[in-house]
Amino acid sequence: MSSIAPPGERAVDRALITQRLAAAPSLEELLTLDDLERQVMLAKDGTPRPAAVLLLVVNQTAGRSVVFTQRTAHLADHAGQISLPGGRCEGSDATPERTALREAEEEIGLAPERVEVLGRLPVYHTGTGFRVTPIVGWAEGPLAYRPDPREVEEVFEVPLGFLLDPHNHHYETGFQRGRLRRYWALPYGERYIWGATAGMLVAFQRILAGGPGGG
Repeated sequence: MSSIAPPGERAVDRALITQRLAAAPSLEELLTLDDLERQVMLAKDGTPRPAAVLLLVVNQTAGRSVVFTQRTAHLADHAGQISLPGGRCEGSDATPERTALREAEEEIGLAPERVEVLGRLPVYHTGTGFRVTPIVGWAEGPLAYRPDPREVEEVFEVPLGFLLDPHNHHYETGFQRGRLRRYWALPYGERYIWGATAGMLVAFQRILAGGPGGG
């Protein structure tokens, strides 16, 4: 893939995101060898359950940001973690886009008509057995959130410029369920964005920057 200069945060508008998502490379071209080997392993581990998340870019007066949720501590999957709004696909969901918008409405009270869908990121496999399709959306701010207290402890936004700066992307090592693993992390103040969510954000940044070498 040819090298494209990484855009500044203010240059990342709906048109640019749509254009680069449409020409996005495969996950194999975006990930390092360690990342890719892990994705291949997870994809072959049983039958992954389909899911979708919404990577929502909000155009606020002060700048662009991305919406995250802090999940409640009692959930069966990803309890207490920072995630993008989303969840597993249901039989009535015709597309991953429908899943992502439905889940966002249920989890944070975001009306689907507020979201303009711009495209998809490559499918991402998680260690908890999900095959996740990240849907990228755009919304004009301000937005009012109504988090579902059963699933969401808090809704917050992180500046897009922070997420698009590869210097904030850390590849870390730690034990998960008794196994030594490597994973992406994006610490933001007291927030710790890591795992599959961080991996999707790294893929998003690399697509906008033109590939792994573009950042």
